[in-house]
Amino acid sequence: MVLKLYAVSDGPPSLSVRQALVALEVPFELINVDFGAGEHMTSDYALMNPQKEIPVLDDDGFYLSESNAILQYICDKYRPGSPLYPQDPKSRAIVNHRLCFNLASYYANISAYTMAPIFFDYERTPLGLKKVHISLDVLETYLTRTNTSYAAANHLTIADFPLINSTMTLEAIDFDFSKYTKIHKWYNDFKVKYPDLWKISESAMKEIQHFAANPPDLTHLNHPIHPIRKIKN
Repeated sequence: MVLKLYAVSDGPPSLSVRQALVALEVPFELINVDFGAGEHMTSDYALMNPQKEIPVLDDDGFYLSESNAILQYICDKYRPGSPLYPQDPKSRAIVNHRLCFNLASYYANISAYTMAPIFFDYERTPLGLKKVHISLDVLETYLTRTNTSYAAANHLTIADFPLINSTMTLEAIDFDFSKYTKIHKWYNDFKVKYPDLWKISESAMKEIQHFAANPPDLTHLNHPIHPIRKIKN
């Protein structure tokens, strides 16, 4: 049975899993989850993921959420030994660290500034901007410390995908991060060296830019966590 990936077309966690599956040449069926329609909030979806978050991987009835766990799982099961997820303990630890750093800090801080104000009732604030720069400075420091071409090694790993897609949301809102020279080079080198993988991110970036110019009406969503923007008639 072919893998099924329940994903959204513009969400960095979904994009990262798609890129890994493509890079690993693992066949999968992409099932679009209509976020605006609240498909992820249904009781049927909750059977796959009680957190009602996206993406979810369905491996013949084995449901796995959390994009980091999905990335690790598909490498270990379908392409063990792939350099995308090295088996040497120290090398793998760095990959795992970058995945955790993205989830807990980098994506958390950046998406709160880039994505949340587009879809929900949040504002871009000086404090939010400060957190973005703190996160960029930390990633710049990691890249400088390791002096590697990629986020966790001198070759592409699964750690690059989520960090690339978090950074992509900055480009989507025309945020200038060029002063972070290591990040800027790593990000743009990825576009050139992996054009097929970048197309996945680029398509999402265009969607984000469209929604930034045309904020979606999500008043029907009744989201349990995020405040819904009131639409003025």
